[in-house]
Amino acid sequence: MSLLVERVELLATIQDLGRPGQGHLGVSPSGAFDRPALRFGNGLVGNDAGAAALECLRGGVRLRTDADRIVAVTGAASTLRLDGRAVEHGRALHLPAGSVLDIGIVTHGLRTYVCVGGGIDVSPVLGSRSTDTLAGLGPDRVVEGTSLPIGPPGSAPAETDVPWAPRLGETTVDVVLGPRHDWFTTDAVRRLLSEPWEVTGRSDRIGLRLSGPLLERAVTAELPSEPCVRGSIQVAADGQPIVFGPDHPVTGGYPVIAVVVDRHTDRLAQLTPGNTLRFTPGPRV
Repeated sequence: MSLLVERVELLATIQDLGRPGQGHLGVSPSGAFDRPALRFGNGLVGNDAGAAALECLRGGVRLRTDADRIVAVTGAASTLRLDGRAVEHGRALHLPAGSVLDIGIVTHGLRTYVCVGGGIDVSPVLGSRSTDTLAGLGPDRVVEGTSLPIGPPGSAPAETDVPWAPRLGETTVDVVLGPRHDWFTTDAVRRLLSEPWEVTGRSDRIGLRLSGPLLERAVTAELPSEPCVRGSIQVAADGQPIVFGPDHPVTGGYPVIAVVVDRHTDRLAQLTPGNTLRFTPGPRV
């Protein structure tokens, strides 16, 4: 029982909710960048919230099923066609055996999730089926010709009248200052929290590289490598911030000026190059 991948335009990986708690082994959590989109799609097809799904960068994927399937496409919005007929994004879709689902290039957002009833049933590594693009853990990247094994269907799909849609326009996330904000000038901290930041094309699952005003250091000494988490905002030698994503390194040698609160890190998943990101002080968590 499988799903055949007939086309992949850019990057496609298998992702679930990741492998947290492995930092002592030098392993990042990885997992879906947009966790709400994954959970929503799995609910639509009757899976557990953390079942493995396909995460596609900018869409551009064609799938053929060898058996009747329930499939939902969430996250970034794109044109969907089932055997040439337009179907809805963010809904449970019935795919008869032998049918073809075409996921077009996305029109809003960046990452699309394809959830299948039964989940993608590859072998887990350290408790997760996620592909870690930095460490090379988990299943290989999905390419044309990949046959994805599918597990047995679970419960009846969830009923919903509210289709999933990505956020549009300027994005704001809450941050907690530290642990090294005191290594920066007062003006640098003010700029971080008041100025708009542009997402650059050098962004990926490891981190979002931003462009904006220079964040000047008050302390110029070398910093020993320190632990990092998803959402850490490192400031590189060029004075520009990098916000760590799910495949982040577990340690880093640049000072972390602030950390995006975990519940807002999913908003970063759908930002495309040229989008604007703002940081605002949030509650300590």
